[in-house]
Amino acid sequence: MNTPPSIAGRGSASNPKNRFEALEYVPEPAEGCDEDQPNPRTIFLRDDSQSIIARNNSPDVGFDASINVYRGCEHGCAYCYARPTHEYLGFSAGLDFETKIVVKENAPELLRAALSKKSWTPEVLAMSGVTDCYQPIERRLQLTRRCLAVLAEFRNPVGIVTKNHLVTRDKDLFAELGRFNAIAVTISITTLDGELAKTLEPRASPPSRRLAAVEELAAAGIPVRVLMAPVIPGLTDHEMPALLQACAKAGARDAGFVALRLPWAVAPLFEAWLDRHAPGSKDKVLNRIRDMRGGKLNDSRFGVRMRGEGFFAEQLRELFRLARHKAGFPQDIAPLSTASFRVPKAQLDLFE
Repeated sequence: MNTPPSIAGRGSASNPKNRFEALEYVPEPAEGCDEDQPNPRTIFLRDDSQSIIARNNSPDVGFDASINVYRGCEHGCAYCYARPTHEYLGFSAGLDFETKIVVKENAPELLRAALSKKSWTPEVLAMSGVTDCYQPIERRLQLTRRCLAVLAEFRNPVGIVTKNHLVTRDKDLFAELGRFNAIAVTISITTLDGELAKTLEPRASPPSRRLAAVEELAAAGIPVRVLMAPVIPGLTDHEMPALLQACAKAGARDAGFVALRLPWAVAPLFEAWLDRHAPGSKDKVLNRIRDMRGGKLNDSRFGVRMRGEGFFAEQLRELFRLARHKAGFPQDIAPLSTASFRVPKAQLDLFE
C-alpha cells in the first residue's frame, strides 16, 4: 500500500475506512505525490447532547467520570489513542478526527444542572479524558474555562491533562479550586525534540512551551505534574531521563508515563507516519511495541494496556523509576478532596 504524502500541520494524511461502515471513500491519487497535500480546513459541528458527564469502568485511567467538551482534536497527534472514538460519530479516525471537531456548546449549563441535582454525589471529574480540552478552538470558545468556573463555584474537584500552553490562562480558577484541594493539572510531554514534535503533534504546543506552562503554573502555586505520554519505544524512550530532569527543574511536583498503544485504526495511521517521518526507525519501533504487547500493536486488557508486558516493558518501568528518582520530584501532591463541595444557594433555590 502506498503511503499518502504529508499534509502540513496534520498528524495523519488520509481517512482510513470507518470500521462500522460498509462503504469507504477512496480519493484519486494526487499528482506529484512527493509534494505535501493541500491542508484541509477544520470545521466545527454542534453537538446537542443533553448530558455532559461520561462514565467508564476502567481501572487504568484513575477516574470514573469525565467531561469532554470537544470530540475530535485539532492537535492531530499521530499516535492518539482516542482517534477511533470518532468512528462512533460516523467519521474516520484519520483526518476527520483532527478536522471535524464536534463541540458541546451547552457544556457549562449541562454541568451546572448535573452538579445541582440531589442525586449528585461529589467525585473527581476528569477533563481531557478523551480529547484535549485546551485544543486551539478553546482559545475562542472558552468552554473549558466556563466549565472550570462552574466547578469552582461548586468546589467539585477536577483533574486536567493537556498538551497546550493555553492551560496557563486559567490560573485564577485553578487557584480558587486549589483553596479546597480540588484541582490537579498534568502537562503531557512526549519529547523534548521540537522538530520531531512538529510532525508528531503538529498543533499541540511545542515542548518548550509545555515546559514553560509547568514553570508558570508552579510559580503561581498550582501543583502540577507531568506525564510522558506516550513513550514511543525505539523513538522517544531514550529521552526519559532528560525530559523528567527538565520537568523537575521547571517546578513539576511529580511525573508519570504511559507506554504507546495503537488501537484499531491508529496502528495503520501511525505506521504511515513512521514511513513519512521516521522510516529508519519504523521496524525498531513496531517490533518493540509488539514485544510489549504480546506480539500485537495493541493489547486492550485492563491492567496492562497502559504499561505493557515483557522485557522491554519492565526495562521502561525501571528506566522511569531511576529517572524519576534522579530528577528529584518532591512527590508531595495531595489527593483531591470532595470535602468542600457545596451547591450554591442560588442553585438550591432554583431546584427546590
